Amino acid sequence: MGVVLLVCAVAAVPQVGRVPDWEGRLTSAAALAYAVRDGQGLPGWDGGRIPYSWGGGHAASPGPSRGTCLGYSGSIRPCPAARTVGLDCSGLVRWIYDLAFGQDVLGMGTTDDHLLRLRQVASPDVLPGDLVYYGKPTGDGLRTHHVGIYVGDGKMINALRTGTRVRLDDVTVLRDLIGYYRLKTAW
Repeated sequence: MGVVLLVCAVAAVPQVGRVPDWEGRLTSAAALAYAVRDGQGLPGWDGGRIPYSWGGGHAASPGPSRGTCLGYSGSIRPCPAARTVGLDCSGLVRWIYDLAFGQDVLGMGTTDDHLLRLRQVASPDVLPGDLVYYGKPTGDGLRTHHVGIYVGDGKMINALRTGTRVRLDDVTVLRDLIGYYRLKTAW
């Protein structure tokens, strides 16, 4: 009786949320950010370029959602957020990190809320996938208003403002850069 040897070849298929180390997860976050910018379909989005929507991405589950006009101060009137399925800046990073890390590691909330889960990274140590924060120091910490996903070469992918779609910008697009941040939790 002969022995039959079966050899199976498995193609390398990227698996969202299944990267084994934090550096790989950051790389995955940067790649996912490019996919969103390019309008590729991802879990929670069928495809197409995602519009900015004030408050978008803050539903119970991460991903594009209708925004809100509560607290809206954008230049486009009347406020389009309540009828626009999309993402604001913190909604974008929440969704991308959920896909890259396999769980909602940032949770619901604003850029200030997310910052509490992060630690600052010195400029020479910044990696694609780290987060870029904007705002100003206050007496009791930082007050932030914008975040993007660093992708290398001084660039970030972000949801900048009403009337735009998720896009690639220089990290100098806003003047009040606070710095680069990474999750406190060691993965």
